[in-house]
Formats: sequence, structure tokens, C-alpha cells
Amino acid sequence: MNNNRQAHIYEILETISDPEIPVLSILDLGIVRDVICSNHDAIEIIITPTYSGCPAMDAIAFDIKLKLLEAGYQHITITYTLSPAWSTDWMSEAGKQKLKAYGIAPPQTLSSRINKMLFETEENIECPRCHSTNTQLLSTFGSTACKSLYQCIDCKEPFDYFKCH
Repeated sequence: MNNNRQAHIYEILETISDPEIPVLSILDLGIVRDVICSNHDAIEIIITPTYSGCPAMDAIAFDIKLKLLEAGYQHITITYTLSPAWSTDWMSEAGKQKLKAYGIAPPQTLSSRINKMLFETEENIECPRCHSTNTQLLSTFGSTACKSLYQCIDCKEPFDYFKCH
């Protein structure tokens, strides 16, 4: 019974979008760490912010409670956890593809980041529009704390890059 309830809750969570990037569900982002269903109809959803102090977390917690209440669940607890810290490695591959289709360069893979650190090479961030890696960083500060602003040298378009961490 708990497994069916937990699966149903995950289906509901898949419908909740990130308020800052509406093409991503909170599951795509990887911020849902666990869903715990007790035998007494209590549900606990454990979430981790992408950044500590992320302004979207309160809106996300509100949306989770609202959607679960609409589905008939009554005893809902949302728990924030900061440990382990969220990582872009927790994002789903589908989520990364959704970002790219939306015009935001997805975070690089762990192996790309390791190569950059070991060999002190530049990041080759791919332009989500023309797919060129001939890009440059304009600002480490993008439209939100989790993004940087880049520009493609080839197509001249600016674009957001979802920062790795």
C-alpha cells in the first residue's frame, strides 16, 4: 500500500514545475530527496535547495502541499535538508535536455568539470541555439543565482548557462 501511495506521490511531484525554470519539474531538478509514507497516512517530502537561500524553495514547498492536498492527502510535512548539498549531477538527463530545448545551456558533465580542473582548460559551453562551443562568459551572474550569462561568438546570441556545483 505504501509503495502505491509513494508512486502516486512521485507522479504528482512530476507535475510541479520549478518557478524559475517552468520547463523543469522538481524531479527533473533533483531537489526531491525522498518521499516517506508512514502507516498513519502521514507523508514527508524531503527537498534540498539548489542554493542555500534559494527564493524558489518556499514557492515549491507551497506547490507540493497544494497539489498533495488536491489529491486528497492530509498530513503533509515538507522537510528542507542542506546535507548533502544539492549538485547538478542530481538533475535528470531529461531535465538537461529540456533546459537545452528551452534555450538554457545545461550544466556540464562531471567528467568535463574534472578535466577542466585537472588540465586547467576553458569550459566549452555549447550554445543551446546553434550548438557551437565557440562561446564566451559575459558574467558569472545570470538571470538567477543558478545561472551565468554567456554569448555565442558564432551566432552572437546571449544565453544562460546553468552553473555546475
